Amino acid sequence: MTSRFTELVVDCRDPERLADFWCQVLDFQVIERSEGKVEIGSWVPTVEEVRARQTPPTLVFIQVPEGKTAKERLHLDVSPIDGSTHDEVSRLLGLGATTVDVGQGPGRSWVVMADPEGNEFDVLRTLAAGR
Repeated sequence: MTSRFTELVVDCRDPERLADFWCQVLDFQVIERSEGKVEIGSWVPTVEEVRARQTPPTLVFIQVPEGKTAKERLHLDVSPIDGSTHDEVSRLLGLGATTVDVGQGPGRSWVVMADPEGNEFDVLRTLAAGR
């Protein structure tokens, strides 16, 4: 008996806003939406495909009444695929992200950022060819 990692759920105040932000960051699409919930992903999963093999998880944004109160114990890492880390950080700032200090100290090879609701994520080294 085994399980699959199928979704990562993010509690938030505005699911539509965060889904839009993360769709732009990751080139995902909205898969499903309902009152207070938006699911996004790189593909539309089917039960058969998920049962057959490990597949990329989706992100599900669920509306909750309270705001974020502490540093997350779980966060996303993203890696640019067609530009430098610096260029990706600039693009994400333009989408509404901010840079944050969570005690990472200077001289790191990654940049800690937060999405429009303050959820931390890291921008890692670029995966772009020749960089």
